[in-house]
Amino acid sequence: MCYAIPGLVEEIENNLAIIDYFGEKRKAYNELEHLSPGDFVYAQGGFVIKKIPPEEAQSILSTWKETFFELQEVDLRLSRLQLERKAISNDLLRILDKVLEEKTLSQKEALFLLNLEDEKERELLYKTANFLRRKYLGNSCCVHGIIEFSNFCSRNCSYCGISIHNRKLKRYRMSDEEIIQTAIQAIDQYGFQALVLQSGEDPCFPAKRLAELIKELKRQRPVLIFVSCGEVGERGLEILYQAGARGILMRFETSNPVLYEKLHPGYSLEERIQHLKIAYQIGYLIITGALIGLPGQSDEDLLNDIFLTSELRAEMCSFGPFLPHPETPLGHSRPPNKTRVLNALALIRILAPKHSKILVTTAFETLDPLARENGLMAGANSLMLNVTPAHFRKQYVIYPHRAHEKESLEDQIKQTLQLLYKLGRAPTDLGTEITNGENKA
Repeated sequence: MCYAIPGLVEEIENNLAIIDYFGEKRKAYNELEHLSPGDFVYAQGGFVIKKIPPEEAQSILSTWKETFFELQEVDLRLSRLQLERKAISNDLLRILDKVLEEKTLSQKEALFLLNLEDEKERELLYKTANFLRRKYLGNSCCVHGIIEFSNFCSRNCSYCGISIHNRKLKRYRMSDEEIIQTAIQAIDQYGFQALVLQSGEDPCFPAKRLAELIKELKRQRPVLIFVSCGEVGERGLEILYQAGARGILMRFETSNPVLYEKLHPGYSLEERIQHLKIAYQIGYLIITGALIGLPGQSDEDLLNDIFLTSELRAEMCSFGPFLPHPETPLGHSRPPNKTRVLNALALIRILAPKHSKILVTTAFETLDPLARENGLMAGANSLMLNVTPAHFRKQYVIYPHRAHEKESLEDQIKQTLQLLYKLGRAPTDLGTEITNGENKA
């Protein structure tokens, strides 16, 4: 199992490596010492992760080469855009023509796409989004692992099952050694090259402790690390970055400040957004987004959520459905329907920066068993697999009956690969595509 394939470094200039993958040129930021043209490397999220001995790289590439091009052919066939105009409204055709011509949509046009209900028209929307995904990002699908190391949280979010509202939850904290060993197993045994370390806002895991943990993990294994531990403050962000973290996963949940304060009493949206902006300025890759279908959320709110994600320069957009937990103040609210979520994912692909990745969230998979396939065919190109030990995973109950909650990691990987190969997607993150040394975006 491999979630990255080796690439050949062609040139390095100002810490930017140009990497060749079977003729495709990508770029990645290099922080390694003694990297030279001619070296083979793994890259993730636009960062060079580690060098690979030439003989090992050539062995992997010889195995991958045929599969790599076979998957591209399948993806190309599935992503071809044939505009079937029968039974399709002229309004939709006009808007999609604007999309394909890369013209900016008006708010009215974007809301029109968000609210499509006709099955044939929605299918055309999804095909258009998938076509754009293929055009700008190729067939790569990044597959990250996530370790949920603590379900303690000091926040009072009105919908979250690990918030202070849930007094019935059995709380746990993994030890530093358990976290590191879980990460090493994910890297060595299962081939993960990128991991998310996630918890609630747990006072027993301050930034300094997390930093020491990350330093030790990075000392033992090269890996791209994202942190997802809530708001740690500017100094905390600096400490974690210096320790080796290179990405942050933190959703702002809603761009409506009034709604945000209703959902998070005592906290402000402005502080949340500022935290993400500071993280970007420090150098973090940003994964952020919002909840779809929050009680009180308007169509305009959701559209603004998408625009805000772009403004925050998200490397990856994470939009999932609101799923109520019965032990929270919003426990009796209703989740959105799956069509709403799928329409939103397609619209994100249309409106987001060309090279942003879009995640199919576990929450969407919980709402709809076909979410992965449908999401990937509607413009998404990223998945996260839960590598948390099973006896801890079942207690990280953000919402009830999470998808994959009882599945072994081996089964998760097997199912994921079967689906990706069916759709012609390569389970690897090659980095940012370039043409003549320039970012296409």
